[in-house]
Order: sequence, then C-alpha cells, then structure tokens
Amino acid sequence: MFTQSQLDAVDSAIIAHLIESGVDHVIFMDMAGNTIAKHHNGKSRLDATAFAALAAGNFAAVDAMAKLVGESEFSLLFHKGEKSSIHFSKVNEDTLLITMFNKDISLGLVRLKVAETVNDINHILDAK
Repeated sequence: MFTQSQLDAVDSAIIAHLIESGVDHVIFMDMAGNTIAKHHNGKSRLDATAFAALAAGNFAAVDAMAKLVGESEFSLLFHKGEKSSIHFSKVNEDTLLITMFNKDISLGLVRLKVAETVNDINHILDAK
C-alpha cells in the first residue's frame, strides 16, 4: 500500500523525467495489471486499464521464458513498432514501469530517463 505523499512523489518523478522529455504515455503498475499511476502527453487515447492488464500478462509470459532459458528474469522488455515503441522496466519485485514513445525520441534517451525514474521511484517507496 502506498501513501498519498508517495503517490504524489511518484507522479512528480514520472512527469519530470518522462512526460517532460516527450514520451507519449507512462503507466506505473503492479504485476497483477493494476494501474498505480498513469500519465500522458495529452494526445494519447490509450485505454490504460486494458493496456496494463495485457502488459502484466506479457511480462509474466516473458518471465516464464526467462526461466526456461536459465535466466532468473528479464527485467527489461522493448517492443519496437513502425510509429510507436513500448519499453517495459521492472521497478521492484511488485511493480513495472511502462513507457510508450514515438519514433521522434531515441531509445537511448528513453532508457536513460526510465533508469532515472526507476531510481527515484525506488527511493520514494523505500522511504516509508
């Protein structure tokens, strides 16, 4: 369970690092597919609830594949499309950060900003 101050701090980190960097949509969610925080650039028409549920299933499937090939986990997933891409990053054992961005933003920038955001979120959640 999160406090309101933690949720506010998570929102601020997502906005400062990711939304202000130009990504289209960000979902911070638990492994069951429940959305904890969601933000977008004002242009998105994404059904975040449905997306989070599908993302949880996708991440669980990839986690099972990791174990089949002898890895404990794949903590980062990336799907590249013609116009949009999706970056999945495990924040901790219980949560994921999903970042959607268009072809105008480089994967390198997204990875840097996601790493900063994950670091901030972990600090926020550890400071209970």
